[in-house]
Amino acid sequence: MLTLAFESSAKAASVALLEDERLVCQAYQCSGLTHSRTLLPMAESMLQTAGISLSQIDRFAVACGPGSFTGIRIGVSAVKGLAWGAEKPCVGVSTLAAMAWNGAGAGGPVCPVMDARRSEVYNALFRVENGRPVRLCPDRAISLEKLAEEITALYEADRESPPVFLTGDGAAITASYLSERGIAFRLAPENLRWQTAWGVGMEAKDLPDSTPELLLPVYLRLSQAERERQAKMKE
Repeated sequence: MLTLAFESSAKAASVALLEDERLVCQAYQCSGLTHSRTLLPMAESMLQTAGISLSQIDRFAVACGPGSFTGIRIGVSAVKGLAWGAEKPCVGVSTLAAMAWNGAGAGGPVCPVMDARRSEVYNALFRVENGRPVRLCPDRAISLEKLAEEITALYEADRESPPVFLTGDGAAITASYLSERGIAFRLAPENLRWQTAWGVGMEAKDLPDSTPELLLPVYLRLSQAERERQAKMKE
């Protein structure tokens, strides 16, 4: 099965083509350009180079959140349009679950973190079993203080396990917070720290097919504009 996967939930954007679990090719950019300018041209160029036509794609996959509100909308909209036009199924996956695949080779607990600002991160915890991340909790927006408490509890529950593996664009700020409090961790190297479409494709592999009308963004919390609007209404 050929899966065309998209990731645009943060600053970096990527597109990957997978044949079952085999990565055929991947295009990646972290240039600061808007994803509306880069995502579909990357996909078109990558498929052309690989000699694969859009009609050969069996399904589409996309990171549907959490993450950047604009980035998520661009990725989800692109996949909805492609799936509708090609009359092929699509699937939306958790950005955090896709990121957890970056730590699949590290073993032990994996902690994907995205900077959610306001002293919070988007996060979920996973444990690697048989080379695959297994979810330990739902996606959430959580304070660094609370996350540090959960990481400490994980270590105390299993002292034989390696320290938590931090990945994601919020890994650096999380590492700094944990380091200041003497909490052990492993920080993913640069090549395993950022969101990639490969992780989206891997996470999508065992999920059921869906349809474009059911593919929706997952934000976890209100946008700044919506929060400000609610605050004004309360006043």
